[in-house]
Amino acid sequence: MSSVPEEHRRAAPTSVRCAVLTVSDTRTLATDTGGQLLVDLLECSGHRVLDRQIVRDDLSAIREWVTRWRDRSDIEAIFITGGTGLSRRDQTIEAIRPMFEKELPGFGELFRLLSFQKIGPAAILSRATAGLVGRIMVFALPGSPGAIQLAMEKLVLPELGHVIRESQR
Repeated sequence: MSSVPEEHRRAAPTSVRCAVLTVSDTRTLATDTGGQLLVDLLECSGHRVLDRQIVRDDLSAIREWVTRWRDRSDIEAIFITGGTGLSRRDQTIEAIRPMFEKELPGFGELFRLLSFQKIGPAAILSRATAGLVGRIMVFALPGSPGAIQLAMEKLVLPELGHVIRESQR
């Protein structure tokens, strides 16, 4: 007998249309290793990256891109990398959390648990989160390529189609 989550996964899309936003005051497309890793991981898993941008660590700039992509009918998920720490410049969480209609707290909780297993108590410094902005699933990840790899391989990629299916019902 099959379980409900397995039935839902089988009915979920295998390719999700995505956008990637890097939040950084210093990165360029040439030096944005975290954003490029996100693109590579998504595309290698059969998903499509329709747009990629870099913005400064600024509330308005982050919200502007999330809003722009939310309003596009061809984007289903947004991945934001950077700006999720505790420094005064880190604004990603403050920018997107008020936009969430529904938050997915399990993502951040499990990410920090997995991070703790890899890096120890420094994992508490991450404010990674996810939630729905309109019909769009938004994932906010740290800028570190190691953290991106961990989040994507262990949490996001195995469930992305399922998450999108459930969020659009």
